[in-house]
Amino acid sequence: MYKIVKKRDLNSLTSLMEVYAPRMASSAKPGQFLIVRAHDKGERIPLTICDFDAEAGTITIVTQVVGASSRQICHLEEGDSFVDFAGPLGEPSEFIHKSAEELSGMRFLFIAGGLGTAPVYPQVKFLTSMGAMVDVIIGAKSREMLIFEREMKAVCNNLYICTDDGSYGKKGLVTDMMREILDKQSYDHMIAIGPMIMMKFVTLAAKPYNIPLTVSLNTLMVDGTGMCGACRVSVAGRTRFACVEGPEFNAYDVDFDEAMRRQGMYKSIETERDHVCKIGLDKNKNAAV
Repeated sequence: MYKIVKKRDLNSLTSLMEVYAPRMASSAKPGQFLIVRAHDKGERIPLTICDFDAEAGTITIVTQVVGASSRQICHLEEGDSFVDFAGPLGEPSEFIHKSAEELSGMRFLFIAGGLGTAPVYPQVKFLTSMGAMVDVIIGAKSREMLIFEREMKAVCNNLYICTDDGSYGKKGLVTDMMREILDKQSYDHMIAIGPMIMMKFVTLAAKPYNIPLTVSLNTLMVDGTGMCGACRVSVAGRTRFACVEGPEFNAYDVDFDEAMRRQGMYKSIETERDHVCKIGLDKNKNAAV
């Protein structure tokens, strides 16, 4: 059993939990994910790792309520336990293989959408600890749905916030803010994590700037092992499995239209069963990133 040692509500639908899992905490790396089950009859839910503390032996996860399984997770309290908490899974971010000398002085731009902000955080934290310069754009539907503002400010060089309704930060899309920044500043690498439609348009908008761009296809994952086949995606003309070969890929090689069609196949099933299968999530229904 994996005990919840700390819980904090980020907004009315979203909860952050620190879970005691010392073996995972000692081996987790930015970009990886895990599989949780709230109880012995619960659904397997893939969640990207939001943070990890090897000394304390804890893993941090963020979950948003959209169905029965995510609701069960968010209803757990401090002192409760997960029956399963398996990981780390997936390939870590490529930049972790670079030395501090290589990363020092490099400039990165992250574009985070919705709950995609959670997996962006450990990557930014790692890069700044290695001496890189990191700027972050966070996009949210509204001020209430914005998460990790304080935490991100503490680890990045510059933070830019956009909201769809203009209730906080700049009103508009992350792509508008991205273009505004790229017209003034050059970067060595960009990373986008969020809803599939956001990553598609970030990729299209980034192409003229000729800057390497990585995206995380974590929203495609279901069983986390590649056996279900739900996370199949075409990358550079080849079929890849997001959960075992990713979740991060070169954005310019991803067939986003195919990926979004695959997500859409399961929307009616999700609605009928009221579960948190991650296929079919969109910007307004992005749970358990």
